[in-house]
Amino acid sequence: MTRLAKILQNKWWVLAIATFSCLLWGSAFPVLKISYEELQMAPDDTMAKIVFAGMRFLLAGLMILIPMFLINRKALFVQRKHISVLVWLGIIQTALQYYFFYNGLANVSGMQGSILTSSGTFFAVILAHFYYKNDRLSWKKLFGLIAGFAGIVVANWGQDFQLSFYWMGEGFMILSGVTSAVATIMAKELAAGIHPFALTGWQLTIGAVLMLLVGVPQLGENAMTFTPFGWGLLIYSAFLSAAAFALWYSLLKYNKAGEISIYKFMTPVFGALLSALFIPGESLNIYIVLAIVLVSAGIIAINYRGRTPEAAVKPLKAG
Repeated sequence: MTRLAKILQNKWWVLAIATFSCLLWGSAFPVLKISYEELQMAPDDTMAKIVFAGMRFLLAGLMILIPMFLINRKALFVQRKHISVLVWLGIIQTALQYYFFYNGLANVSGMQGSILTSSGTFFAVILAHFYYKNDRLSWKKLFGLIAGFAGIVVANWGQDFQLSFYWMGEGFMILSGVTSAVATIMAKELAAGIHPFALTGWQLTIGAVLMLLVGVPQLGENAMTFTPFGWGLLIYSAFLSAAAFALWYSLLKYNKAGEISIYKFMTPVFGALLSALFIPGESLNIYIVLAIVLVSAGIIAINYRGRTPEAAVKPLKAG
């Protein structure tokens, strides 16, 4: 066993790396909300957000692909049969998912967004039930789903005890979760044999290019006003995606998926806390705290494996 493998299997290093990855993902919510203000993007300017997302993910993809080209060039190249897989993942997991994510986040608070985006975890569990014969819903998973979706509902309760729902806000964030779940099943089914870093780098780059091809020709004049701080936010948002995915996939390579996925509950926690800390006008309230508890409990319940060995989930279609 190599020294790297030993480090990535040490429980304390696993905890530290998983926590740091979730911290990076959680920081995306306040960073993007602040970016909208700093770049003076109008809340309803869809093309500006598509272009900004395209710039971010193109930079993130290159941050992964260029080091791979220098260090492990062979793993970077994929078979011809995988090209269509990467294109479809680029369309669904990057372009479509983040079209909904970026435009939805503009119309909800950073705290709400961090909780709503967790819906992808729960939708993935539902899709797996219908797609895999040996990944059916159990009472434990059902409890996790109920707790998770209850948390999403609670996150949208206002101070007047009325449930608020805006299609271009909460609706888009939930659709982002749905597309994320679909892409998760697709990647598991179709991307076997592709190095995880290459998979991430290529699908980010392909999706980003598609977003730029759609957005740049329709971008209005002065739709974005870049400042030194704005450029810094863009570079950091690209870095957090590249670094978090690279660290997470490294953990998945040397550990059981269920043991690593359980740490995902920290992402909405960090997202809500950092949004309350850095976004003007946002502060934690009883609804957000309760939503965090419910969503976290749901993610833990779904992923907890106890002391029993984790069975490999083979792609057996239902029916």
